[in-house]
Amino acid sequence: MTDEVPDEGPGGSEPETSDSLKAFGEVVKAFRKRAGLTQEAFAPLVGYSVPTVASIEQGRRLPSSDFVDRAEDVLDAFGVIRAAAKHLARKPGLAKWFRQWARLESQAATLYTYENRLVPGLLQTPAYARTLFEKQIPALGDDEVEAKLAARVERMKLLTDRPHTIYSFIVEEHVLRRQTGGPEVMREQAAHVLDICGRRNIDLQIMPQSRGHHAGLDGPMRLLETSENKWHAYCEGQRAAHLLTDPKEVSILQKRYARMRAQALSAEDSVSLLREMRGAP
Repeated sequence: MTDEVPDEGPGGSEPETSDSLKAFGEVVKAFRKRAGLTQEAFAPLVGYSVPTVASIEQGRRLPSSDFVDRAEDVLDAFGVIRAAAKHLARKPGLAKWFRQWARLESQAATLYTYENRLVPGLLQTPAYARTLFEKQIPALGDDEVEAKLAARVERMKLLTDRPHTIYSFIVEEHVLRRQTGGPEVMREQAAHVLDICGRRNIDLQIMPQSRGHHAGLDGPMRLLETSENKWHAYCEGQRAAHLLTDPKEVSILQKRYARMRAQALSAEDSVSLLREMRGAP
């Protein structure tokens, strides 16, 4: 959450434009002009501000799915706007330092994640993610929150889009007990993680609070294996991150992660603890 200040966190870097964003903006602009609408007239019809409409048309902002649906209906665009939205690049909405990792992540054969601050971005519910973005310091505008949430939800699709990727998560118990967004949000979050844990290619372990010392106390880490069987690591902190490719450095983190897997609760015991946190379904 931080995958955005840093990325796993609430996020703080402005999205960069991309060819797909620019192309989408041009499509919206063309249909808006075809309908004889100015940006000022179009904005209230889709329920967004004029600056947001301008940013989307200029290819500087990732549109939310809500904007796409409303624009399609208001402009009677023959399905063209929805079709164009399917080709939007995933990188907008992600912090600059996270984008290189995100490109690797989207093609990873194996992905390991250890997190001691908040629920990993790939496992977050939209309600949990929204809480993080809305509480971001410095504060984000409503449109920025929506853009970042859209990017986060899009990124979460990796878990379903890549069923052959092996995912391993180790999460500190206190992260799952912290009432981020309130009891209901966290109950939903626990239920969501339980559902994800039921997939054959996804393994989650909880590092118990009773564990006085473990191999990951230096901070969160991620490791991935490419389709060419090369390993990379990624570590992040307050508004900065490091992508590690030196085999010696990556090997150190691999050893630490392997030790943590032995120190954390088993996958079965972790599921039992999650069920306790969730309460009655």
